[in-house]
Amino acid sequence: MLKDRIVLKVGSAVLVKEQKINLAQIHALSELIATLRKCYEIILVSSGAVATGFTSLNLDKDIVENKQALAAIGQPLLMKIYAESLKQYQITSAQLLISNYEFDSRKHTQNARNVIEVLLKNKVLPIINENDVTTTGELAFLGFGGDNDQLSAKVTHYFDASMLVILSDVEGYYEDNPQINPNAKMRKIVHYIPKEDLESNPTPNDAFATGGIVTKLKAADFLLKNKRSMFLSSGKKLEVLKEFLLNQKHIQGTLFVPEIV
Repeated sequence: MLKDRIVLKVGSAVLVKEQKINLAQIHALSELIATLRKCYEIILVSSGAVATGFTSLNLDKDIVENKQALAAIGQPLLMKIYAESLKQYQITSAQLLISNYEFDSRKHTQNARNVIEVLLKNKVLPIINENDVTTTGELAFLGFGGDNDQLSAKVTHYFDASMLVILSDVEGYYEDNPQINPNAKMRKIVHYIPKEDLESNPTPNDAFATGGIVTKLKAADFLLKNKRSMFLSSGKKLEVLKEFLLNQKHIQGTLFVPEIV
């Protein structure tokens, strides 16, 4: 029986606590992945390389070259943390560094897709991150940035997943800014995103995050236009996602789903 394929994206704001990688959170994420893999094929898109590098070398992250250097230091360290955490669930992981250029080229996209298919067929967990060392200085031009939000949307589309799940410090898509209006209501199901919401300025809540709600809405908009779905929920409340995917209980978070015509 074929399993649905899901892309799970986790942002720096979820993985980092007090400017250090939150090992307890990664262990909880590994446990969730092990549970979800019983019913789904999982591709993980993970931020956190810069934050991990920062634990070894304190550099000014606002300088592009420093951020690239931190990513170069942090990426292998982050993968080691994942590998050790996943090992307790007998899960082998693989690293793929992908930039926008791969999706500009049909050949490169197909090559990456071929590798993904081999890994999933052999029950290996692909862990994808943007290649910050070569693209960070061009993020605004390339249209990625957003702490891997838009990268994960393209991974979902081009690697033929049915849904993108974004685990974030943003718990959902509200009718108003919940930080300003505590009575703001969360939208549970969304078919369309207004243009004005897509044009707002990003507002990341963490020193290592580069996105905020706007980059997540852009990711959702891309997927809706390509007839795919996205679920946005809190990375600190993994039970919300577990209930949604395993028990079909939508207790919190926002589901972006194409409208059936």
